[in-house]
Amino acid sequence: MAPTVEVLVADITTLDVDAIVNAANSGLRGGGGVDGAIHRAAGPELAAAAVAAGPCPTGHAVMTPGFRLPARHVIHAVGPVWAGGARGEEEALASCYRTSLALAGEARLASIAFPSISTGIYGFPRERAARIAHATVRAEASRHATLERVVFCCFSEADAEIHRYELREQDA
Repeated sequence: MAPTVEVLVADITTLDVDAIVNAANSGLRGGGGVDGAIHRAAGPELAAAAVAAGPCPTGHAVMTPGFRLPARHVIHAVGPVWAGGARGEEEALASCYRTSLALAGEARLASIAFPSISTGIYGFPRERAARIAHATVRAEASRHATLERVVFCCFSEADAEIHRYELREQDA
């Protein structure tokens, strides 16, 4: 059975889900944007756990505890830097979502929240990234029997509208 998919405008660090996905860098050392916010909210224990789990190549993910977050786990997914689309960026982004879902499935999690991976400083075009995210989640999420809820957590209403459009398109 396919999980419920929803789009929210929220601070991902406040979500009470089994796992939030961090748009991480390959060193898993914390940075700006979503990555920095998650590291600040989770506390210094997250940095130590992430560094111990890394490094992590682009397109892959690793999981750590959530520490001080409402989420019990953080899945650190390393998205691609957009370089015009000719360097495998789309497949690497899809792999982030597949790998994150696989980790959630292996841990028998019921809920997961994704940010818009690679669309900030990494420059991936937002509409293209949302299309890949939704198509990948639709294709992969039902493979994980315990997964009941997938959230696309957006920073702005404009980003949420892009994700809502893709959600409608995937349902059509």
